[in-house]
Amino acid sequence: MISWQYALLLIGASALAGAINSVAGGGTLLTFPAILATGQLSTIANATNTVALWPGQLSSLWGYKSEIQHNARSIIPLSVIGLVGGICGALLLINTPAAIFDQIVPFLVLSATLIFMAQEPLSRWQKARAETIASKETDLPPSATYAAPDDRLRLTLPIVLFLLGIAVYGGYFGAGIGILTLAAFGLMGMTNIHQMNGVKAIFTLGINGIAALLFILKGLVDWKIAALMTLGSIFGGYAGAGIARRIGQKNVRRIVIGIGFTLTLTLLLRHL
Repeated sequence: MISWQYALLLIGASALAGAINSVAGGGTLLTFPAILATGQLSTIANATNTVALWPGQLSSLWGYKSEIQHNARSIIPLSVIGLVGGICGALLLINTPAAIFDQIVPFLVLSATLIFMAQEPLSRWQKARAETIASKETDLPPSATYAAPDDRLRLTLPIVLFLLGIAVYGGYFGAGIGILTLAAFGLMGMTNIHQMNGVKAIFTLGINGIAALLFILKGLVDWKIAALMTLGSIFGGYAGAGIARRIGQKNVRRIVIGIGFTLTLTLLLRHL
C-alpha cells in the first residue's frame, strides 16, 4: 500500500518530469529516484519507470506525423534496430541480480546526467552546422545547379551498429537515449531538428515499448506506482509546461543536473 505522502511524491515528480520533458528533456532523472524513495528495488523502479513513461512517447508520434512520413523508408529498419536492441537491453536487466544492479545504478545515473549536460552544447553544434550548410547553399552562383539535402536518414552498417548500441542501453536503463539519438543523427548528417525528432520518436518508441512489454511479462512492474506516474505525467505535460517555461530553461536544466549528481552521490554512499 502506497502512503499518501509517497503518492504525492510520485505524482509531483512525474508531473514535474512531464513539464521538464516539454522544455529540456531529462525527466527520468526525477521519476526514477522518486520510485526508489518508496523503497522499491532498483530493478522494479527502472522497469516501472519505463512502462509509466511509454504512453507519453506514444502520444508524441502525432505531433511528428509529417516528419515521420518524410522518413517513411526508415521506419521499418529503425523499428527493427530499436526492437532488437530493446530486447537485448531488457533481457540484460531481467537477468541482472538486484544487488548487482544496485551497484551499477549510480554510474548509470551519472552517465545520464552527463549526457543531459551535453545536450545544450550538442544542440548548439547542430544549429551551427545547419547554418553553415545553409550559408554554403546561398553562396552558390545563380547558374549553379544544387540538390539540397533531403535530410532523410540513410542507414549504413556503422550507423546501424551505433544505433543498436543506443537501443541496448535504452532497453537496459533508458535515461538520456533521446539526447544520444539526436546526437547520433547529427553525426550522421541530419540537420533539420524537426526531422530528427520525428525519426527519434519512432526509434525510442520501439526500444521502450518492447522493453516495457518484457518487464510486464516478467512481473517487474509496480502497477500502483505506474498508474500514479502516468496520471502525473499527463498533468505535467499539459499544465506544468507553463510553470517550467516561467522558471526558465537554464534553471530547469540546473535543477535536473543538481538532482542527477545528488542522486549519484547518495547511491554511491549507500553502498560504502
